[in-house]
Formats: sequence, structure tokens, C-alpha cells
Amino acid sequence: MLTTLRRIVLEFSQDAELDSALLRLVAQIKTALKTDCCSVYLADYQKQHFLLMASDGLAVGAHGHTSIGFSEGLIGLVGQREEPINIANAQHHPHFIHAPEVQEDELNAFLGTPIIHHRKVLGILSIQQKESRSFTENEEAFLVTLSAQLATALANAEARGILLRGDDSSQGARQLKGISGSSGVAIGRMVTVQPKVSLASVSLQKASNTTEQLQHFTQAIEITRAEFEQMRVKLNDIINDSSLDIFEMYKQLLNNANIGHEVEDKIRQGWSAASSLKIVIDNYLLRFEALDDHYLRERVSDIRDLGNRLLINLLQQDNKQKDIKKNEDFILVAEDVTASMLAEYQHQGLKSIISMSGSNNSHAAILARALGLPAIMGLDHIPLGQLDQQIAIVDGYSGELFIAPNEALIREYQHLIAEEDALTDKVKQVANLPTITPDGRPIELVLNAGLSAGLEHSKSVGAVGVGLYRTEIPFMNRSCFPSEQEQTALYQNVLAAFPKKTVTMRTLDVGGDKSLPYFPIVEDNPFLGWRGIRITLDHPEIFLLQVRAMIRANIGHNNLEIMLPMISDISEVNEAVRLINQAYYELSAEICDEGQSKLTRPKIGMMIEVPGVIFQLGDFADKVDFFSVGSNDLTQYLLAVDRNNVQVADLYDSYHPAVLRALNIIAEESSKYLVPLSLCGELASEPAGALLLLAMGYDKLSMNAYNIARIKWVIRHVSLQKSKVILAKALSFTTAKQVHSYLNEQLELLGLGSFVRAGM
Repeated sequence: MLTTLRRIVLEFSQDAELDSALLRLVAQIKTALKTDCCSVYLADYQKQHFLLMASDGLAVGAHGHTSIGFSEGLIGLVGQREEPINIANAQHHPHFIHAPEVQEDELNAFLGTPIIHHRKVLGILSIQQKESRSFTENEEAFLVTLSAQLATALANAEARGILLRGDDSSQGARQLKGISGSSGVAIGRMVTVQPKVSLASVSLQKASNTTEQLQHFTQAIEITRAEFEQMRVKLNDIINDSSLDIFEMYKQLLNNANIGHEVEDKIRQGWSAASSLKIVIDNYLLRFEALDDHYLRERVSDIRDLGNRLLINLLQQDNKQKDIKKNEDFILVAEDVTASMLAEYQHQGLKSIISMSGSNNSHAAILARALGLPAIMGLDHIPLGQLDQQIAIVDGYSGELFIAPNEALIREYQHLIAEEDALTDKVKQVANLPTITPDGRPIELVLNAGLSAGLEHSKSVGAVGVGLYRTEIPFMNRSCFPSEQEQTALYQNVLAAFPKKTVTMRTLDVGGDKSLPYFPIVEDNPFLGWRGIRITLDHPEIFLLQVRAMIRANIGHNNLEIMLPMISDISEVNEAVRLINQAYYELSAEICDEGQSKLTRPKIGMMIEVPGVIFQLGDFADKVDFFSVGSNDLTQYLLAVDRNNVQVADLYDSYHPAVLRALNIIAEESSKYLVPLSLCGELASEPAGALLLLAMGYDKLSMNAYNIARIKWVIRHVSLQKSKVILAKALSFTTAKQVHSYLNEQLELLGLGSFVRAGM
């Protein structure tokens, strides 16, 4: 029976035509269960009824015409109760409705089960029999199991645009849901792009002219390297922040020590240049994908993009992917939007991006946030051809895509865009003003950073330091661990960018969704496994080398703070502090011998990401100089939700009462023990979130450069006293929905209506 079930679901999923798929479905179920009738009804929420779409046993003329209200008949009862209903003699049941057109007078036994996807009833699957009897447990189990598996297939069919209910011309916009990659709203025509050539289409061939093949590859390398530099230059005046270093990573991968060297080796073995490139890139992709690591799966996209661009230049094809009409606003759509695509099109009217794959950790999403472009990621199972040239609304806040919106919806979102534009103009006016409430409460707004380039730009938007420097990013963009000298030079650039301002560097934080290609970590549950401080304490040679580089880089700057990630036990702090002290005293002796000035011992802090730490803050307060909450991970662990998983992404909510109360407790405990407190995470970059954190007593909020000015504007317009009143009420609610509703209302009352969309 299991084999039959799998075959039915597989065949249904593969059929491009819904009508034929449903007809085959009911026929197969009828045969498998040896019943007299099988029918499927689909829900139409606008008309509030279930429509008979296909049946094997009821009158053919009723298909597509017979409807049953959501609160009517046995079909409606199944939908209301959201559970199977098994009736021996349906005609005698009080909810039975006689519908002559379906010709079911001879059918007595009835078993109906709902088809539910993400808590929404998509339809009803029913079987009927002439004999008056209750269907067996096995028959019921089969139908329930089949319905559960069909739910995903039906939802995908809807996403593909083949699930049409009634007169779809009156239905308005089709609405699809993905993962928010970058906030904001955009309206425009969708333009789908795909590379003209792909390594996937290259057939392996040998070549005898090895010298010529090497020359062609070298030329392709140089052309591609120059293109990446041009992309950086194009974007530099617009962004000027660390997200541009994706192009540095591309260029590093082109160096002889990496991909270039390996391709040349293959060419010398007798393969053509294109074949050699394919072999090497495919090998990289296989190695990265085999690590079962979320961050590296995103890097697969970057490597594939690099390989395809090299192939284009190797074959001397036009690098331009698609002609875009001048002065036309458009939404870029691709199976896998890459950073180089953004660089290619950002100056041609690009308003937003939609990527069928990827998450908010992909380089495309990171770059979109830096450019201020709304982005939706992870829209699976949608043929690109069905989106091309259609008018759409991209809601980057919610991850919703509205296809072919009506005039009313367009006007609504145009109003939101106008508010955002006005808001942008307003917040620019406060960029260089202090971050202080009208009643005198100051708070520091600092930068989340990953790489050194562009830190000067962050000061121009109002950042007064770096609250989180992610040191793992430079480790990821290499083929081996960086040396102490390399790390020292890198950290010196970061510290020099903020003279007399604090720069907080987090020690190497890999594992979970971030791994190193040369230090693979394979685990069944990486988020709860060997990650963060656990790895570096197990490898003190890595930890000591990094800390030495940080302390040495701090000479002459004296603005370094060191932060420890993923702390869950007091012994981890003790050991980390011991190693930092060891590095400090070793360097002090070396520098003394070199005749240099005395070293400054940096302050040491810890990240609060593991919920268990909350109950030991008093113990940790004696060990460290400051606390910093990693709200993204803390939320994920408190709610047991992977925010990159579209199946459960709606459950990830930093405004959940448990999260807000935990953050408040952390603030109260930090104040009690006089420990400075900061927060790094998405919550800090949201106006409503920033107001709550301000009221709780957080001293410092760390965010990306794009959000600093608008958060500063909000804080300068709301008193601390009013924020505390809002916080007290927000903490009293029992659901995240209540919190969102209340905070939206308060922002409106405070005259910050423009921030309602942006803040929540």
C-alpha cells in the first residue's frame, strides 16, 4: 500500500495540468481502495465554498460546477472540523445535503478527510460506497496519509499558477510567500534572467593544444577579475560598506592557489579549458554540498556563479545576460540571484530581487540589504517563465510577492513607498546628530561588520563604533587558516577606521550555519553541536593566534574589545580569559624586547545567545567586562525555530512574549550587577524593537549601516518615559500578534506611522 501511495503522489506532482492530475488521482484512489466513488473538492476562500473539481463515481457534468458552502453538508463539516469523518450511512446524517446533479443517491458510506497545508484547508478528499458500512482503520489511515502528502503538492500547484478556482480574472493578485531577504517595498515588471551558458551544459573533451588552452584560461581569468573590480567600482559610490567584499572573495578564488591553479593542472593533464573548469567547479560544489552546512550551501551559489562567468569569458561570449529597457523600473528574478547579477543590473532601474533559491544569509541578500533593495528568497517550485514580464509587488518585510495586483493594491503599496521615500529624506537629517531621547537618555548606535572595507562610510551614516565585527568571514574566504600577520593587518584596518571609538571583535564563530571549507564540521544537528567558543577552546592554537593578532593590531589604537560567542558554561569563560591573558603577557614580553610601548589589555565580553546563560548572569558578571545579546540566535533557541526554514519561518518572532521577557530579564540583571549591555540582531534595527530595548536599559544597539539613521531618528523623537510605558504594556501580552498590533498602534499615535511598516 505504501508503494501505491508514493506512486499516486509522485504522478500527481509531475502533472503540469491540474484537471488531468485530479482526474487521474481520484481514479487511482478508487482503484486502490476498491470503493465505488472518489472525489476531490478544492476550497475557494473568496466565494466561501468547496468546489467539486474531479470525481470517479459522481456525475461528470457536476465537475467544476457543484459547490458546497464552508458550513454546509458533510464536505463542509469535514472542513470545519479539520479531521476525518467516517459515516456508515451518510444519507441519514443531519448534515447531509441532497444534490441531485451529482447523482449520489445510491452511495451510503462516506469517508472524508481535509487536505491541509500550513494550517489552511486547501480542499477535501472523499470516498463513498454503496454498501452501508464504516470504512476500516486501514482505509482511513491510507486516505489521511495521502491527504497529508497531497497538501504540499497542491500548494506547489497553486504556487505554479495552475491551481485556478472559479473565474480567476476576478480574484485579484496571486499571492506567494518566501523568506524576507531584505526589507522594503517595490512595484514593477518582473524580468527573469539566466546565464546564456552554463557549466552544466559543458561536455568533457580532451585537447592537444595545451599551451593555447592555458592562454585562453589565463585571459578569461584576467577578464573576469577585471569585471569583478568594475562591479565593485560601480557599487562603491552607492554602498561603500563591507558587503562589497564578496567581489574580493571572487577575486581570491581566482588566484593561482585556488581554483585557477587547479584548472591549470587539469589543462596540463590534457583536458580542454572549458572541461577543466567544469571538473574543478563541479568538484568544489560537491565538496561544499556534502558538508550539509547552511552557510556553505549559500557559498555554492557564489562558486557556481564564478564558474559560469569564467566560462562566458572563456568562450568569448557577450557577458550581458539580458537587455533591459532604459529608464524602466524592474524586479530581477532568477533561479539563483547572485551578487554579480546585482552589480550588473543595479544601475539600470533595478528595484528589487526575487530568488527562487537561497536564504537571508546568501550574498545576494546581504548585498540587497546594503543597496536598500527589497528582496524575497526561497520561492520554490515556480517556473520562471510564468513570472517573466508580469507586474508584481514585492513586500520585503513579510516575504510576500503579489503577482498581477489590482489597482487598489497597487495604490496601497504606492502609498507605502511614498512614505518610505519621505522617511528616508527625514532620517538623513539626523545622521550626524547624537542619539539621545528628547528627555536626555543617550544610547550608542554601532555597526555590525564583517570585513574591513568601507568602514569609513559607516561613520557618515552615524555609527560611533563597531558593536560586532564578525571575524569568521575572512576565515571563510580562504583555502587555509590565515596567519597571525595576515590577521593583524586586517584587524589594524578595522581599528584604524574608528579612532577613539570602541571596536568589538568577536572571536572565530563557526559551526551551525557557518563552516570553513578547509575545516569541515559534519554533524546531525550543527546548531546544537560543535560551534562558536566550543571549537576554538578545543583548538587553542587557533584561538591564541587570533587573539594575539587582535591585541597586536590594537597597538597605537587602544579601542579593541574582545567578545566570546556561544557561551553556555562558566568554565568556557574561565578558559577563554586564561588564554587571552596568556596571549597578552606573551605579547607584552615580545614587545618589550622590541622596545615598543606597553600593550593595552582589551576588555572581554560574552555573547548571550544560549537561553541557559540567562539564569547565571550573576555568576558571569564577575568574569567579564560586558554582555552582548545575540538576539537572532537567542530567539531561535528560545523558540526552537530555524528562521531560514520557510516551513516554520512564521514561528520565528523576536516580539514573542517569551523573547521580550527574556531580554528584559537580561537588562535587569545586567543593571543589577553594573555590567554594560548591548544587543546585536535584527531587533535592534527595527524602530519598535529599538524603543523597547531603549526602555529596557540597553546601552548600545548594533546594526547594519543602512538602518542606523532611521533608528537614530526614532530615538530622538520618543522620550524614554514614553518608551517605558510602551514596554510595560508590551510585556503584559501573551501572544506575538498582540504585541505587533499594540506596537503598530503606538507608533501611529506617536506620529511615527511611516515606521509602522518598516518597524514590524
